[in-house]
Amino acid sequence: MRVMSAGDGYKYLLRSVAAGDGDRSLSTPLTRYYTEEGTPPGFWIGSGLGRLGHGELVEGAQVSEAQLQLLIGMGHDPITGEPLGRAYQQFASIAERVKQRVDALDPELGLAAKAREVATIEAEEAERGTRRAVAGFDFTFSVPKSVSAIWAVADAGTQSLIAEAHHAAVADLVAFLEREVAATRVGATGPDGAVAHVDVAGVTAAAFDHYDSRSGDPQLHTHVVISNKVMTVQDGRWRTLAGRPMHSAVVAVSELYNAALADRLTHALRLGWEARERGRDRNPAWEIEGVPDELVSEFSTRSRHIEAEKDRLITEYAAKHGRQPSARTVLKLRAQATLTTRPEKQVRSLADLTAEWRQRAARVLGRDATEWARALTSGAEVRRVLRADDVPLDVVREVGQSTMEAVGEKRSTWTRWNLHAEASRQLMGWRFASIEDREAITGLVVDAAERASLRLTPPELATSPLEFRRPDGTTRFRPRHSTLFSSEVLLAAEDRLLARADATTGPTVPLETVERIARKPDARGRVLGEDQAVALAAISVSGRVVDVLVGPAGAGKTTAMSALRRAWEKEHGAGSVVGLAPSAVAAQVLADDLGIATENTAKWWQNHLVHGTTFEAGQLVIIDEASLAGTASLDRITHEVEKAGAKALLVGDWGQLQSVDAGGSFGMLVHARDDAPELHDLHRFTHAWEKSTSLQLRQGRAEAIDTLIEHGRITAGEAETMIDAAYTAWQRDLAAGLASILVAETHETVTTLNARARADRIIDGQVNSAREVALHDGTAASEGDLVITRHNDRRLRNGRAWVRNGSRWIVSAVREDGSVSIRPAARRFGGGIVLPADYVAEHLDLG
Repeated sequence: MRVMSAGDGYKYLLRSVAAGDGDRSLSTPLTRYYTEEGTPPGFWIGSGLGRLGHGELVEGAQVSEAQLQLLIGMGHDPITGEPLGRAYQQFASIAERVKQRVDALDPELGLAAKAREVATIEAEEAERGTRRAVAGFDFTFSVPKSVSAIWAVADAGTQSLIAEAHHAAVADLVAFLEREVAATRVGATGPDGAVAHVDVAGVTAAAFDHYDSRSGDPQLHTHVVISNKVMTVQDGRWRTLAGRPMHSAVVAVSELYNAALADRLTHALRLGWEARERGRDRNPAWEIEGVPDELVSEFSTRSRHIEAEKDRLITEYAAKHGRQPSARTVLKLRAQATLTTRPEKQVRSLADLTAEWRQRAARVLGRDATEWARALTSGAEVRRVLRADDVPLDVVREVGQSTMEAVGEKRSTWTRWNLHAEASRQLMGWRFASIEDREAITGLVVDAAERASLRLTPPELATSPLEFRRPDGTTRFRPRHSTLFSSEVLLAAEDRLLARADATTGPTVPLETVERIARKPDARGRVLGEDQAVALAAISVSGRVVDVLVGPAGAGKTTAMSALRRAWEKEHGAGSVVGLAPSAVAAQVLADDLGIATENTAKWWQNHLVHGTTFEAGQLVIIDEASLAGTASLDRITHEVEKAGAKALLVGDWGQLQSVDAGGSFGMLVHARDDAPELHDLHRFTHAWEKSTSLQLRQGRAEAIDTLIEHGRITAGEAETMIDAAYTAWQRDLAAGLASILVAETHETVTTLNARARADRIIDGQVNSAREVALHDGTAASEGDLVITRHNDRRLRNGRAWVRNGSRWIVSAVREDGSVSIRPAARRFGGGIVLPADYVAEHLDLG
């Protein structure tokens, strides 16, 4: 889902719609008989249509650009043009913001200085653009890749059946959104106001079918743009959708759509489904049985296009120079092909795309692609489907318990929507006779999961009037499904952590030793600030078994820990300070900064279970980035710390990223005390406003966002545009001699950026491409490339170096057998190492 802005934000949906006058019959949507270039026109969907105009709009009717402009662009009735409730909120224009800031400049500024300030302000405001009100929510329903693969090459009848199943599943989920999610707010806002979340008379949405991805791969998907304008059932007035429920339910809607689509395709084509692993930190993907991963991969990358362009460039080179290019030149030509084949969004006919997809699939399958699809969809046996009353209640309770436990592994608190999404995953392998049967069992499982959870939200203190109660008796003064849950297992672990934080039986360091160390500069000439010295003393003498050190980014936590290490080793001996961190990357950084032995928490626990590794009396165990550590992990490790007579120091910031597992314990331990050692003085920022804004952001103050926008630190736009802008800025930084990194949301984007960056570096001569080796993610590495190890601390030692999970290395040579010589990029390491070819192919990422 993405939020759609008022104004012309809807126009991207119309760019690919075919403009020809051919057959536009929606009775056979998305078939290859669309020979015009482009996609079918949009169609209306949603039970709110009858509230518009005089009832002219019906589901399936074609959407015109004028209607979309009225409803989404202006918030007006698409038939009569009348405003639907209040007008969209208007924000200051660029010119108005420039004038406001210029008027606020110091009147004593000279002409030259003022001109510079005005130019800076104008540039900043132009880059910010103009904010727009929310006009709607764009839900993109995309079929699994294996479904797209079959649909892309199948005959017209099969293609229509798949498209119909997809459309039916989309309609099912729009109806689900109307019943369970869509609401509006009624009442006075402000501290003394009471806001009720009341029902709406359905939603109005425009749906647009698309065939392919930007790269021209088959990707059957539908954009469903739900208008923000809804009619309130209570009084018949037009208001706006409550945004928070729409965001909260996205994952649950996605998982239920996947399951509903699977049911419908099984009914129509007797297709079977199987779970396939997608790599670390990702849920398994359910794909159709019999669709090979090779075909899914073929339709998921641009590699074929790149190879074709490379071959063309090689032919062109040979024609021009009268000889074949050398291996080194071929690699440069491939790098050039990687850049030149980055496609703009093309508008093509489905007939043209289908012909290309069939050829690509035939090369992978080794047979006619359409015949393969026909055999897959016609020879399958009848699949058993379930009715709601086929599922015993004890099975429902078991799945509900499993659902709660699965959510509890990743979250410390959760809502019904989190349970609903997980229930859909747990039930994905079951085929149901209808969406009603699936929704009924999913709802029962979620109810059971709620009963197995521990309710944190207090009960209602007063009974709401009947007008403000839902049919299930809950009050409308609370959003639907907003109850917060946890588990007794998690709370018991938190209780043990709190008890250890209160226990004062841990080792200490005399205050005199601490003060002596604090007055001396470290090896880099740094002297502790007042807040660092106070925190150091408090930690050293407290005797707490579990202690904390809090500090926002740039507050000097590393400097304080370095002084603490020196003081602790002065009292308890060399090697008495050890480090842990939730990730191997953070553990390596801690080792580099403090010069101590470190390990990631998961690996340490594994060593403890297998080899009996533990702590020693008097040791200080520093757990860095502790806000990222899961509660269960901290509970296990600090138990061993307490048993050994050591001390654990949790270092981090409760305002930064939290654990991917059930976490939040670091913040709990900090806020349970009135005297938690905390660093306040920030050292990392150039401008005063950066320091104050960083603290505001940490405290969750929304005005920090406005400040960042005012200073040009936030840029908005479509995904592809922003990726290009980020890459260009990264290149500009490197050219200026700055250190710069790119951070992306998905593995696919990271791989794309890696390939693009490597291609540029090869062309510029920064990477010696005479020989390359394939890496596991489809990229390649050559001499001069930066690679990152991914294996969970598999150590390969040659007496000089270790390979750790997350460590960064520079390729110094690629050997003929596929092995790689690398040298560490970390500043504290020297030497090098040779990695076997099988290790390289399985465990290295291009960086």
